[in-house]
Amino acid sequence: MPLIRKNVKIARLHAKLVDKGRTFDAVLALEVIQHVANPANPSTILSTINRSVRAEYILQWLPKGCTHQWSSFLTPEELTMILQRTSLDVKEMAGFVYNPITGRWLLSQTT
Repeated sequence: MPLIRKNVKIARLHAKLVDKGRTFDAVLALEVIQHVANPANPSTILSTINRSVRAEYILQWLPKGCTHQWSSFLTPEELTMILQRTSLDVKEMAGFVYNPITGRWLLSQTT
């Protein structure tokens, strides 16, 4: 099964679990450190859709009836505070911007 189809299948399973009221206490990224060029100095990169009107209504990235709840999304400021409470330093924060003409994602100062 091609990787993309496998990922879609897993995402659908996740959606069914959430629909049934299942919650998750952690997100794990396992067996990936060997792919980091300098594992003695790794960075952690987190990504989430910002709780913003643009993501929800203008870009329509979240279809009606999706498994996400508006209140569950974190703003960049909230994510920073959570990480700082666990003694993690935020060294850099950037946003991703999608260009529908080129079909590419680019880093942006807009978070």
